[in-house]
Amino acid sequence: MKTLIVYCSSHGTTEKAVQLISEWIEGEVLAVDLKRDKVLFNVEDYDIVLVGGSIHAGSIQGRVKHFIGKHQVQLLSKRLGLFLCCWHDGETALEQFNDAFPEELRQHSMANGIFGGEFLVSKMNFLERQIVKKVSGVTTDASNFDTTAVMSFVMKINATLALV
Repeated sequence: MKTLIVYCSSHGTTEKAVQLISEWIEGEVLAVDLKRDKVLFNVEDYDIVLVGGSIHAGSIQGRVKHFIGKHQVQLLSKRLGLFLCCWHDGETALEQFNDAFPEELRQHSMANGIFGGEFLVSKMNFLERQIVKKVSGVTTDASNFDTTAVMSFVMKINATLALV
């Protein structure tokens, strides 16, 4: 099985999640950061497509939204997984997840994951640091990244591979 992971990572938390997914998922994996990588790929060449990003200023990155809009029909024909890194948990995290991904894709997805998040203040620019301080009160690097949630996500996907 060939898996494509398409994501955006602003400060490295989503990239950390993708590295774990890539290590734990069965089969061949290509991970593409839409912000950084200039890799040409065809969604049709993959059995499984995982799409993820993180929340900044209340929504997922525009490049992830654009990818979803451009490939939604193809994504609905694939084994699909959706994931999100965000600071909040509970209802707020679920609302952010639901806002990030269209309902049709969420319903089609075989695995949905919310992995927690990080404020990596040391990697933020001045404006980002000021916003984070004002909104959350965080002034130093802080993490609630949930490795167990990442592992659960991968286990759901690997379990579907056993059915093939």
